[in-house]
Amino acid sequence: MAIGLLIIGDEILSGRRSDKHLPKMVQMLSERGMRLDWAQVTGDDPRRITAILRDCIASGDIVFSCGGIGATPDDHTRQCAAAALGVHLELHPFAKEKIQERALEVARERGLEVDLHSAEQLQRLKMGEFPAGAEIIPNPYNKVPGFRCGNLHFVPGFPEMAHPMIAWTLDTHYAHLHNATPWVERALLVIEVAESRLTPLMEELERDFPLIKVFSLPGLPKENLSWHIELGVKGDPAQVEAAFARICAELAQMGAQTRNL
Repeated sequence: MAIGLLIIGDEILSGRRSDKHLPKMVQMLSERGMRLDWAQVTGDDPRRITAILRDCIASGDIVFSCGGIGATPDDHTRQCAAAALGVHLELHPFAKEKIQERALEVARERGLEVDLHSAEQLQRLKMGEFPAGAEIIPNPYNKVPGFRCGNLHFVPGFPEMAHPMIAWTLDTHYAHLHNATPWVERALLVIEVAESRLTPLMEELERDFPLIKVFSLPGLPKENLSWHIELGVKGDPAQVEAAFARICAELAQMGAQTRNL
């Protein structure tokens, strides 16, 4: 199954915040023998978010959405998820319990009394209004949960909260996908060979080995290394080994200078 990452927030697009979700997502998936197929960043535009989520639902992909599940006017993700799914929002009883539990804890720490029926506390409960039928994603940081609807998963924008919640979801709901698809990568540096000269070989490899992908990453000159290309293959282990052996043989025949990675 394809896995996607949706990052929501005007602050990312404006540069007020730097995204930390993409590299961490790649790392967490890699640690479990999984990989990220796509990622998308969007601002706090309800129409756009809803359209993206509808596309996600239609795709059947496993999607993790980070950001916009709070209860301030610029948070739209919960409402957009409900609209995309064609259901209404409702206060999840477990979310209510955890939000109130957190409010009482904070009050005790500060030596204060808290009225759980005050306007402030009722506003906080909106963070627990999820699309009807949603399941909880627990939040070990401050107990305010995220939620999942089928293969769509919604967590806060704060990395300190989001990343443990994503890890829990991967281990709880997708353990059967850990290391399910064998995947390896082999590559080397090719020195001062034009990419156009390597293209026929790359096309041949993808034709002869349908379970691999070929990649070339040109690099500019740097210390002790002139201009170069990182040439490699990734995918099914057996086909990768066979394809990489052919790369090495073809480069040797060309007389190309190479360097192992």
